Amino acid sequence: MKKYNVAVIGATGMVGQRFCLLLENHPWFNVTALAASPSSAGKRYEDAVAGRWAMTSPIPEKFRNMTVLNAETDVDKIASSADFVFCAVNMKKEEIRALEETYAKAEVPVISNNSAHRGTPDVPMIIPEINPEHAEIIRAQRKRLGTRRGFIAVKSNCSLQSYVPALHPLMKYGVKCAAVCTYQAISGAGKTFDRMPEIIDNVIPYIGGEEEKSECEPLKIWGHIEGGHIVNAVSPKITAQCLRVPVSDGHTAAVFVSFDKKPAKEEILKAWADFSGVPQGLNLPSAPKQFLHYFEENDRPQAKLDRMLENGMAVSVGRLREDILFDYKFVCLSHNTLRGAAGGAVLMAELLAAKGWLD
Repeated sequence: MKKYNVAVIGATGMVGQRFCLLLENHPWFNVTALAASPSSAGKRYEDAVAGRWAMTSPIPEKFRNMTVLNAETDVDKIASSADFVFCAVNMKKEEIRALEETYAKAEVPVISNNSAHRGTPDVPMIIPEINPEHAEIIRAQRKRLGTRRGFIAVKSNCSLQSYVPALHPLMKYGVKCAAVCTYQAISGAGKTFDRMPEIIDNVIPYIGGEEEKSECEPLKIWGHIEGGHIVNAVSPKITAQCLRVPVSDGHTAAVFVSFDKKPAKEEILKAWADFSGVPQGLNLPSAPKQFLHYFEENDRPQAKLDRMLENGMAVSVGRLREDILFDYKFVCLSHNTLRGAAGGAVLMAELLAAKGWLD
């Protein structure tokens, strides 16, 4: 695989910081530019994140002295140095939409962690093990944008990356409906405990926009391409409650599910154990060897113990049992800034690179 030059847009935020750690020694991707808001532009990266570096690992040495560029005004400079960009900016949605289209029209593919384009019908929202075929919509998007290389691809919301992977192998049994309650880490809000004192000894029962995303985004992921856009699936029906809990990293989901044709418990466990996707087949650098891990212990998965499974890129499942209202219930866990954010975006970029979309 050839080496690609890449820029990180929004490099000073929590997800941007995670991108920097993941890309420090990436075998395919070489970071040539870091960009952020005007308040950080012109500073050394180390100075731009001073006092707000949120990772447990130190700032990578290779990025400390890089000068942060202005994400909005240095587009041409960034485009000339990068084959594609990762985008994780903190701006208003309409501003993000405009910014990402600016980069795409500058012939730079955009791999986005933002939600702004998730509802755009010709923008693929890819979980690499689940719907890699949605990359085909890029042809229609390029036609709309008038680009040769440039396009936008997004990853889904972090909250559903714990339970959608567990539901996906069960779709062959006709998943009719699901109720999900997510218990979401504070890093999902870009916070650490010292910057979110109100979460200590507390649970906050509302995360703005999260429940709508959790209920709607899976239907796009399970949708199909028709003409020049992605048509959302009409089922299964999903209802969600999303709570912020005092956990640093790792989103947990309690899932209740009913089927058209109820499988045996053994069939569900086998479907999870046997499930493998395109990233595993291609042996992509960031892909977990085993995507779904089932724990037999009653007290697993736990965020503290299991979020870093397979470098934080695997999904943990446990407590599968029959339910008196639904057919089954179980618990899932994924690392929200790795599988759910930067790691999922890096894996998507690897998939797109392997399939030739970044050339």
